[in-house]
Amino acid sequence: MLKKDIQIAVEKGVMLPLMEEFYTIQGEGYHTGTAAYFIRVGGCDVGCHWCDVKESWNADLHPPTQIEAIVDNAAKYAKTIVITGGEPLTWDMGPLTAGLKEKGLKIHIETSGAYPLTGTWDWICLSPKKTKLPVDEVYNKAQELKVIIYNKHDFVFAEEQAAKVNKDAILFLQPEWSKKEEMTPLIVDYVMSNPKWRVSLQTHKYLNIP
Repeated sequence: MLKKDIQIAVEKGVMLPLMEEFYTIQGEGYHTGTAAYFIRVGGCDVGCHWCDVKESWNADLHPPTQIEAIVDNAAKYAKTIVITGGEPLTWDMGPLTAGLKEKGLKIHIETSGAYPLTGTWDWICLSPKKTKLPVDEVYNKAQELKVIIYNKHDFVFAEEQAAKVNKDAILFLQPEWSKKEEMTPLIVDYVMSNPKWRVSLQTHKYLNIP
């Protein structure tokens, strides 16, 4: 395909900048411990300084890939698919999720919510960032709110975000990995004092898996 044709295909969501795809155990949030196939899409301008996949930010570094190939690979491994990034809502997720649904798969997304929601989702994990706040639609539809705790002020931010999500969203506080020794005890104390919250840990890092 010509470069312009590829660009048009990416804009339409029929090709996506694919960074990586892998079958592993979900390490965070509500579905911790369950098997899932992860599709990591490149491209993100939210700019979290502690991001552990900064190589995902520049979409140009990741090859535009036909969604049919992505769907076929995913269907070989698992019934649950997690779309992550980067920020997957940078792109139109409609074609990809339609293809995955045709295979009868359950589809989860991990998103900052900074862009309008596209695609069809069985589970939306909203992980909001101060640098680019979520749009209202994602607050309204999220099944899960996961706030990363890097410093003490993030508890204030977490409560601000909890006030914006729908009443059924399950609330998680998760220590940023490089600050886990310092922040985890504070999170434990906070959850015990505020039991509407739950603790999330990056268990896949403890298990040394992707």
